[in-house]
Amino acid sequence: MGRQRRRTALGITAGLCLTVLATSCTQPADAAREDEGDRSSLSIATGTTGGIYYPLGGAMAEIINRDVEGVSASAEATGASVENLRLMAGNESDLAITQGDVAYQAYHGEGEFADSPVRAQALMVLYPNVYHAVSLRSVHREQRLDCFGDIKGKRFSVGAPGSGNELATNLVFEALGMSPDADITRQRYAYAETARALREGQVDAGSWVVGEGHGSLRELEATDPIHLIPMCEDELAKVTGEHPFYTPHTVRGGTYSTVEEDVDTLALWNVLSVPEDMSEERGYELASALYGNTDFLGQVYEGGIEYLVLETLEHSPVPLHPGVIRYAEEQGVTVPDELRP
Repeated sequence: MGRQRRRTALGITAGLCLTVLATSCTQPADAAREDEGDRSSLSIATGTTGGIYYPLGGAMAEIINRDVEGVSASAEATGASVENLRLMAGNESDLAITQGDVAYQAYHGEGEFADSPVRAQALMVLYPNVYHAVSLRSVHREQRLDCFGDIKGKRFSVGAPGSGNELATNLVFEALGMSPDADITRQRYAYAETARALREGQVDAGSWVVGEGHGSLRELEATDPIHLIPMCEDELAKVTGEHPFYTPHTVRGGTYSTVEEDVDTLALWNVLSVPEDMSEERGYELASALYGNTDFLGQVYEGGIEYLVLETLEHSPVPLHPGVIRYAEEQGVTVPDELRP
């Protein structure tokens, strides 16, 4: 997406959350909701106010408020994927936007969720997050970061503590037989902090698990040409063989103005999760409204609009909710048997 188009998209995002979605974008709920059954007031756990999850959740809330009779919704600012599923498990949120790896681990009781599984189901499959291992062109010229493994011995930001970004990075390290404790000088910065640390020479590289064309990366390359560290062929094979929710992905040259060549890396899909005890009827109402307004959701993240189709449900890392299965089949889309609850 070109720079001018990105400015337009960001302008729409700001407008959505400041005007149309003024009552749909809020801060986290103060206390758990204890009522049973389908609720008339829904909380959508999203992410930080500087990312895509938050305005996307706000757009979802506006659609629900407008198109689902008798139901209101609001988007809550959170720490993103891991926290979102914990909020859902604690009965504090009703829908949660999450990375696919986090949803998978929560459902199967692995990793961060080994002691407390969260068997949430997918109501939507959104867009792929792309694993960006980012350095600066000037650093690459000195240190030759030609494959991901070349970050050994370097100062590397793995993402903010407890974030989906950190979890994804830890899984990549694990699959490659690397240790974030021993093989790098680890920093745990959020995106803006990582960008600043790169500019100031405090880190050599860092990870962004985001949609292509993320605003913070465009802002970084506006002052410092960036280098995307490739996942080499053997590295891709190891990670995708170990973790089924990752798929090979190529960032095309020109996606970022300072990266001319294609760069091979990984991708994982974002999902909108709901509790498995949400009724089929409520799930159907929500799926019908959200999939019926994907053009509105696309105004928030223009790069994701092509993925907001029912056919991408096949990429879900967890079983689908019966409500979206019913809606998809009405639209003539076949749902794989392995994704039925």
